[in-house]
Amino acid sequence: MSAPLAETLTQLRIGNQKALIDFYQRSRHLFARWAQRKHQLAAPQAHGLLQDTLLDFYDQVADGRITKMPGDLRAYLYGMAQLRLAAHVPAHQPLPAAEAGRRQRLLAQFSQLGADCQQVLTYFYFRGYNFDKMGGKMGFPNATVARRQKSACLRKLYELLK
Repeated sequence: MSAPLAETLTQLRIGNQKALIDFYQRSRHLFARWAQRKHQLAAPQAHGLLQDTLLDFYDQVADGRITKMPGDLRAYLYGMAQLRLAAHVPAHQPLPAAEAGRRQRLLAQFSQLGADCQQVLTYFYFRGYNFDKMGGKMGFPNATVARRQKSACLRKLYELLK
C-alpha cells in the first residue's frame, strides 16, 4: 500500500476498498507460496483464505475495531490468516440463489433511499451504534430523534419493497 497509512485507513472507513484489492493482486502469489509452505494449502484455497482475511480486516476497520493502521500490514494479515486457520473458520461459502436474489433486491431498494436514511440504517444495523452515538454522528439533538429517524427510514424501505 503506497499511500500513507492514515490516508489508507480513512479510505477504508468510507468504503473505498481499492487499497485492499491492490494488496490482494500484488500479494496473492506470495501468500499462496507461504500458505503452501506453512499450511499445505493449494493455491486456490490460499487465495480464498487471503480474500476472507482481507474481508475480515476491512470489517474490523469499518466498524472501528482497528483505529490505527498496522506498521507492517503484510505481517498483520498473515497473522490474521494463521489465526483463522488455527480456529478452523470455514472459507466463504456462496449464498443459495434464493437468498442471494433477496439480498440483491433489498440492496437495490436500499440504494433508492436518501443518503441520510442510508447512513442512519448503516450506523444502526451494520456498525452497531446505539441511538446516542448515532444521534451524535448524524447531528440529531438527542437519542429519541435518532430512534424516530431510524423508524421513518425503515418505513420508507418497507414501502419500497412492496
